[in-house]
Amino acid sequence: MPSVPASGGTLVEAVMAEIRRRIETRSLAPGARVPSLRRLAGTLGVSKSTVVEAYDRLAAEGAITARPGSGFYVTRRTRPLSLATGPRRADPTIDPLWIMRQSLDPASQRQGGVARPGCGWLPTDWLPDAALRRAMRALARDTGADLAEYDSPLGFAPLRRHLADRLDGRGIEAGPDRILLTDSGTQAIDLVCRFLLQPGDTVLLDDPCYFNFQAILRAHRATVVGVPYTPAGPDLEAFERAAAEHRPRLYVTNATLHNPTGACLPAASVHRLLKLAEAHDMVIVEDDIFADFETAPAPRLAAFDGLERVVHVGSFSKTLSAAVRSGFVAARGDWIDGMADLKLAAMFGNGAMAAQLVHRLLVDGSYRRHMDGLRGRLARAMGETARRLERAGLTLWTEPRAGMFLWARLPDGMDSAEVARRALGHGVVLAPGNVFSPSGSAASYLRFNAAQSGSPQVFEALKRAMEEAA
Repeated sequence: MPSVPASGGTLVEAVMAEIRRRIETRSLAPGARVPSLRRLAGTLGVSKSTVVEAYDRLAAEGAITARPGSGFYVTRRTRPLSLATGPRRADPTIDPLWIMRQSLDPASQRQGGVARPGCGWLPTDWLPDAALRRAMRALARDTGADLAEYDSPLGFAPLRRHLADRLDGRGIEAGPDRILLTDSGTQAIDLVCRFLLQPGDTVLLDDPCYFNFQAILRAHRATVVGVPYTPAGPDLEAFERAAAEHRPRLYVTNATLHNPTGACLPAASVHRLLKLAEAHDMVIVEDDIFADFETAPAPRLAAFDGLERVVHVGSFSKTLSAAVRSGFVAARGDWIDGMADLKLAAMFGNGAMAAQLVHRLLVDGSYRRHMDGLRGRLARAMGETARRLERAGLTLWTEPRAGMFLWARLPDGMDSAEVARRALGHGVVLAPGNVFSPSGSAASYLRFNAAQSGSPQVFEALKRAMEEAA
């Protein structure tokens, strides 16, 4: 049974510290009911009278307030949100925001001396620079293109019509009016969270999962619960237990080419997940930003569900250009209307020029030709990176059938955060496993981006870092 950690103070002070921690990390949101006296006493292994005194003191200092006949509740006054809240990790290499800052640092990019096998995007020279420049010149010459006005609330209509056709090819029936354009996949997920979540709501995430899911949900003051992920998708028995216990509002996942593992959901898992979502009145957010990396189509949750309780998210930032921000949400018509209103309130307009540019690249064949070549190049890079990792003593968790990510386990007893810290000293940014793990249970794993792992520097630094960390 869990107990109050020894802190050098009294048991009452330890209970108070635990409740303060839950409030500061938003596990207990403003207005939320704190655990009952009996429940917290049992959870922490203390007496009920100890909890009574702790709650009385917390009420006296204004952290919680009593409601006669109902219990104690968190007061509405809270500190400003910080994404750094939560249990502090001693090693900064397992902070996802730190990793993003290192990967995006302008000085190191200019110097060109830092390799980034831990980042989540393609190298610049893998992207269609010439096609982008041609499309921008053509857009500038097109007197019919509107380069000055705000766009419609849902976004550039010709692009939405084209996206509807593309989704139909994947079995997802979404007309143009059920698609809302956004400036990126990340903005799309943020908008969905704004629309569907309240502070304190519980959200299920894969464990491991894309680390920015955790950052977004922390910004929305949601409670994250991780579900162990397997090569066939989430552990469905654990998923069902978590759904029954925590009553989550959302489940956020990559159903295809999962980040960080590269796995894809089989049809049987898709069917069972949708049944569980229906049984527990849960919405699924399907982040499908890696769809165009596929060489063969995999099942989509949105295709099986018909966009009833699945929200489908896509983007061109990974495949086309990180600088041309363009994403979208496909969902129920009434939800799209609500999200469009929310987007107007928070952001007013759309990235109209980016949408017109993406549409031009899609319809003139440039994007299709780019992706045809890119998939072959990625397949070669994935094979070579997998061989190099195995020669270095790492073990692949699964063999992805496409995409750019490899999830690899270090030799027994080796900590990926320590390896990443030492690799940074050799000019290489790695992505250690606990960045992706809500439970912190992936310390022996690293995620590698095959497209960013071609330099000999990567594996020389990895070898040296592993030797130093051993």
